[in-house]
Amino acid sequence: MDLGRLRMLREFADRGSVTAAARALHCSPSAVSQQLRGLQSEVGVALTEPAGRGLRLTDAGRALVARADEVLAALDRAESELDTYRSAPRGRVRIAIFQSAGLMLLPGLLGRVAAHEGLEVDVRDVDMTPPEVPGLVADYDIVVAHRDEHAPEFRSERLEVVPLLREPLDVALPTGHHLARRRRVDLADLADERWISVDHGFPVDDVLRSLTVRTGVRPQIVQRINDFRITERLVAAGHGIALMPRYTMDTRRGSGLVGRPLAGIRAARLVEVVCRVGAPARPAVATVIGELRAEVAVLTA
Repeated sequence: MDLGRLRMLREFADRGSVTAAARALHCSPSAVSQQLRGLQSEVGVALTEPAGRGLRLTDAGRALVARADEVLAALDRAESELDTYRSAPRGRVRIAIFQSAGLMLLPGLLGRVAAHEGLEVDVRDVDMTPPEVPGLVADYDIVVAHRDEHAPEFRSERLEVVPLLREPLDVALPTGHHLARRRRVDLADLADERWISVDHGFPVDDVLRSLTVRTGVRPQIVQRINDFRITERLVAAGHGIALMPRYTMDTRRGSGLVGRPLAGIRAARLVEVVCRVGAPARPAVATVIGELRAEVAVLTA
């Protein structure tokens, strides 16, 4: 049933005449009469009948008006509730985030989200490579992704990308390493070192391979571990060195690690929010992205 016609029927019932209903709806009496006839044809039963020079409701018309009140009231309630979602950050936001970004950002983000009444996040840690990111956008409102800063951008007319962070990649060394006292290390000085990298296709390995192309120094990779916490322990135990994200790496006293930038080389990964075009227009999604950026600002201050 056409909702506009139901509204006209209700106006007619409330105001008692076609002319009064037309005045309330800012249209002509003939337009009201036409819509009432259309509704009558739609339901297949007479809703009005002649009464003197005007019309009155039939029993079927009065019954439909009662139901129309229920339907239109429910629609008004739905519209009112949707308005709160359009204007306030309410509802559940689904997030996919790669593990080291989760380690870096999630504790603070969840605390920030908790301050917004009615806003919830459903987070999954996903071991994602850049080519897998567009597929994840189909299942999540926000995908926190990473890529080598020299790699192609996430480009698609159906994707929207919000930069979060350029995270430098430093060389993780055990505290007793002979280069640990230097402020920066040259890649050539690490030519004979044993390296612990990540699986092929992940950004840190992409950076290591791009360094090989640019410097001619080919790292000797002895292990491939995707969990940076495991890599930290292996490096601290002297089983190799690694290229690791600066803000993620644990270099606190007692960790057994130091992080040193590479001399003369820009090595970094880009951390970005990737989502469907138009998704940030939803207040809940926009708020979560804003809180992610606020957490990054604190992290890099």
